[in-house]
Amino acid sequence: MTGILDEYPGAAAAYSLRLLNTDYTGDAIVVRRVSDNTTQNIGFVDGELDTDTLNTFCSGTNGFVATWYDQSGNGYDSTNATASEQPKIYDASTGVILENGKPSLSFDGVDDGLSVDIVPDKNQPFTAFFVRRYLNITGTFVGLSVDSAVSNGYVEIATSVQFRSYYGSYLAAFTSNTNQGLWYSLANSTSSEIGLDSQTAITGNGGISGLEAINIGSAQTAFFANINVQEVIIYNSSQSSNRTGIETNINDFYSIY
Repeated sequence: MTGILDEYPGAAAAYSLRLLNTDYTGDAIVVRRVSDNTTQNIGFVDGELDTDTLNTFCSGTNGFVATWYDQSGNGYDSTNATASEQPKIYDASTGVILENGKPSLSFDGVDDGLSVDIVPDKNQPFTAFFVRRYLNITGTFVGLSVDSAVSNGYVEIATSVQFRSYYGSYLAAFTSNTNQGLWYSLANSTSSEIGLDSQTAITGNGGISGLEAINIGSAQTAFFANINVQEVIIYNSSQSSNRTGIETNINDFYSIY
């Protein structure tokens, strides 16, 4: 078995509930159960999240993710130490939260978010792929922010009308919806691109903001997404030529489109 990062190496940061790199020997997530606030690492079995261990650990109580480990090898683990702001992965009544049959982190749209603020400033180009489904598309919200400042560097910011990217300028396309989707975004100034579910990329000027932080499900304290997220992979390089191969790998696993 090979992982997507075996085939397409060089990611700056990579988060998933499946194994992305066969050289990676760590766990997927740290889960906190509500009954006693104990935490436990949850790893992989046969390349997928160890849901048996998760079920045993959280049985009868809710479970939330305190850390989403970076599988890139760069150590950019995405975390939140505030219990009330952690995304949910296990429901006391229904069990593991699933999206199209695969485990998913669920962000409440109120104050949930995971972040890593130690990413050194990386100039464009950089590319992001992520698998998400919006549970609520009312108002303005962000799915993945790539800058510590609210006003800069959104990989995806959406309104109730459209999905769009922002790196100092807006690059807008695609009608908002609540379908599970695979988002592609290349920040490359006047040669920026955005795409959804393997559709032909929209190209234009996305601005020149660099990569200074990674915020999943939120953009600091200003925007929060009511969203289920299963995978986020960021490269500090253009992956335009690899887009088809990367998206095929992701879609083969998640069956998105």
